[in-house]
Amino acid sequence: MASKDIPPPSCPQRRRLLQGFGATAGAAVAGLCPGLARAADASAATHAPQSDTVLQLQPFHGLHQPGIVTPRPAAGMVASFDIIATHRADLERLLRTLTERVRFLMSGGPVPEINPKLPPLDSGILGPVVTPDNLTITLAVGDSLFDDRYGLAKLRPRRLQRMTAFPNDALEKDRCHGDLTLQFCANTPDTNIHALRDIVKNTSDLMVLNWKQEGTVPVIQTQPGQPEPSARNFLGFLDGSANPAAHDERLMNHVVWIRPDDGEPAWATHGSYQVVRLIRNFVERWDRTPLQEQEAIFGRRKHNGAPLSGGADEFTAPDYSGDAEGKITPLDAHIRLANPRTEDSEKNLILRRPFNYSNGVMKNGQLDMGLLMVIYQADLEQGFITVQRRLDGEPLEEYIKPTGGGYFFALPGVVDAQDFYGRSLLLASA
Repeated sequence: MASKDIPPPSCPQRRRLLQGFGATAGAAVAGLCPGLARAADASAATHAPQSDTVLQLQPFHGLHQPGIVTPRPAAGMVASFDIIATHRADLERLLRTLTERVRFLMSGGPVPEINPKLPPLDSGILGPVVTPDNLTITLAVGDSLFDDRYGLAKLRPRRLQRMTAFPNDALEKDRCHGDLTLQFCANTPDTNIHALRDIVKNTSDLMVLNWKQEGTVPVIQTQPGQPEPSARNFLGFLDGSANPAAHDERLMNHVVWIRPDDGEPAWATHGSYQVVRLIRNFVERWDRTPLQEQEAIFGRRKHNGAPLSGGADEFTAPDYSGDAEGKITPLDAHIRLANPRTEDSEKNLILRRPFNYSNGVMKNGQLDMGLLMVIYQADLEQGFITVQRRLDGEPLEEYIKPTGGGYFFALPGVVDAQDFYGRSLLLASA
């Protein structure tokens, strides 16, 4: 018998409560009529969660790839691949196939029906009609793509290099580097997984998945008239308060995008350097650390993100002008080292796009969680590498351990329906 056919149970207590307290007494009613509550819950327990954002759509075509200055949704993932294409022609086939698949996945649409004797064209996890769900996919390449396989060595972006370990790093070789990365961002993790499986299936003879890391950011309710706060990391602090404004096109042209006069190969114009860092957090140790010490390590108040130098919220700029000895904001506080707020440090600005990750439990019983940090900048040396060198030896290192990632270059955008990823690179090397 279907649930809608089940006759409602008689419940005099429920009728009396509705007469006395109105509809707002629903929760109490459910408690007095457990049979009724169970019937309602049972009918909804397996329903799909409802959302009005599954049709959100981000543009695919443009000078720059989406997913860099695009507002960050709740779910992210980075997947790294090794390219196994043996010829340059196969490399072009790979890039054209990726263009085709990403264009479809970001726009959505029905999955064609085929002969049931053949494998289905789609995994089916989003149903027969793929919804875009605010998906963006960003393609970047590692320095290994510019070896002698495809004749691209002379076209390597000037500052692209293989990531080497910093003093606090414990890099795991199985979670580092790659010929090509794809960054997936969407409203839900299932959309990212669906997109990854689609791409793996359609490129299986051309590239192999090396490693991946998924992450999320907490969803918050915005307040009318108030600036949107940063999301919190798994250490409980707002993360990204000092990020440059991604909607400021002039600023992004300075901080993020390769410009024609930057001294890079001409094909790289409108691309960007991408840094991926997998940073484990020792949350058990952190949770036993006094609040005062936590705030001194970051240089910010934990509850609202305001700098220790004063201010009402995270949007107040730190002021170190009268604190040369670090009595208010310690000289080795994270935010003070990362951005000393000097004229010279303005050229070290970077755009952070972090997600929290939780991978389960380590063999020692500790939680395996941390930060999937993705960073974009126009100059890798003056951006992340310089900032990280300033952070070497900071007190926060006692609570974090970078274990993976790499340096990559996000290709220029696909400008129209005739274009494809890397077309300018292949043309320059022809």
